[in-house]
Amino acid sequence: MRLLLAEDDTALAQNLKEALNARGYAIDGVDNGLDAEHMGREEEYDLVILDLGLPRKTGLDVLRQWRADGNTVPVLILTARDAWYEKVEGFEAGADDYLAKPFHTEELIARIQALIRRRSGVPGQALNLNGLTLDEERQSVTTPDGETHTLTGTEFRVLRYFMLHPDRIVSKSELTDHVYEYDNDRDSNVIEVYINRLRQKLGKDAIQTRRGQGYVMEKHD
Repeated sequence: MRLLLAEDDTALAQNLKEALNARGYAIDGVDNGLDAEHMGREEEYDLVILDLGLPRKTGLDVLRQWRADGNTVPVLILTARDAWYEKVEGFEAGADDYLAKPFHTEELIARIQALIRRRSGVPGQALNLNGLTLDEERQSVTTPDGETHTLTGTEFRVLRYFMLHPDRIVSKSELTDHVYEYDNDRDSNVIEVYINRLRQKLGKDAIQTRRGQGYVMEKHD
């Protein structure tokens, strides 16, 4: 999952990026509203963490512009303002969730996971598909035979994306857009390596190839 973090508090932004990276999220960071608006328009994110008090353009104005443009990316607002009417204003502008500062990072991560699952139509607290159980905290997967495999960071992000989008053909370019950060060398050919590693752990038919289209993890009855 690839997130945009729009936060002008440098120390907070760095701490959040490190915590979210550790939980398997690729993070692009910006520190002002104009850059946030541009990145949100040009890049495809799974979720945006948006501070309201951004310089150059407020987070609220950025959010309103995205929604006016038809951008439906889930947005979680971070702000030091916690008056009830300001929360209402944020939700009316199109926010999906709201977290007042100061906050616990674990609560932020839990809210992010809930929003992403809701967006993907995946209920519950754990990701389960075809007898596979993905542990997002430990970044491991348990197979139907009860064997648990530890995943590398990229393996985890790739598998999580497939499990959140069952029965959907996913291209290499879509995967690279959602598992790598903006300034990484996003070579789509490397995705094949991670797909093959996952097949070795989950079974050769767990992720199927659709020639000329991409890959799919089909949901079995």
